[in-house]
Amino acid sequence: MDQLTVLIQELNRRIPQLELREQEPMAAHTTFRIGGPARLMALPRSRKEAMAAVRAARELDITPFFLGNGSDLLVSDKGYGGFVLKTTGLDDVREVCHRLRAESGIPLARLAMAAWGRGLTGLEFAHGIPGTLGGGVTMNAGAYGGELVQVLTSVTFLNEAGEVVTLPVEECALTYRHSLFTDHPEYLILEAEFELAQGVPSIIKIKMDELAQKRRSKQPLELPSAGSTFKRPEGYFAAALIEECGLKGVGVGGAQVSEKHAGFVVNRGGATADDVRRLMELVQSTVLRETGVALEPEVKFLGF
Repeated sequence: MDQLTVLIQELNRRIPQLELREQEPMAAHTTFRIGGPARLMALPRSRKEAMAAVRAARELDITPFFLGNGSDLLVSDKGYGGFVLKTTGLDDVREVCHRLRAESGIPLARLAMAAWGRGLTGLEFAHGIPGTLGGGVTMNAGAYGGELVQVLTSVTFLNEAGEVVTLPVEECALTYRHSLFTDHPEYLILEAEFELAQGVPSIIKIKMDELAQKRRSKQPLELPSAGSTFKRPEGYFAAALIEECGLKGVGVGGAQVSEKHAGFVVNRGGATADDVRRLMELVQSTVLRETGVALEPEVKFLGF
């Protein structure tokens, strides 16, 4: 009997209400709409369930992979032979002493709407970001001049010892697409707190609508993708370098460098993970050869 089978039995015993899925197609859980099956997926509906599942896995020396909306993830065509814990059931948001607290599985778009509904400004930039709060904190998500680090005050997480820890944002090391949590993927982010300013709801909504229109006009939102495929190299813009190298519209199988925005690799229909990976490698090698700039993927890989 393998360890994942033992884990299933243990989870069923300890948390009988926890939803478990075996051989779950990961294409249904990523914005690329690509990926083979995960051997085991848990979908907790509360922090208590999530923490209990993580602790049970660690007792068996199984390291869970934490999944939010899968908006920056490319999963192998053969799938992933491990344990995936999907956090989207952790989506509570509340206002406490003029600060907004939200659980890690809430979509950033919904979090921005929750702030607007309370007349709080500072999260308008997050309205169009497709990920969840946990992934957003991990990558210090940002757009149009805004970043989470600008409004975050603290992050609460489950550490490798199974302890719940709350750190002020200053100790979370948030920089461009990096944080304490990228260095420690074994930490399960549970909740984050934000300090936002009081604003005028109608003005907040206007700004959100303006940013949404910018996204629609410039980004290939009509096709599956993982957002920006590469990080911004210091002193450059990835999309500009890719376009300069004549790669806009270039494809491998069902994957293509977007004709609308060269910073996006899109699934034109039927793309495989191998198509995307080979296209990314083609872009990286071409840009390095033509410009001397090394592009670093913003997309994460699972099961390769």
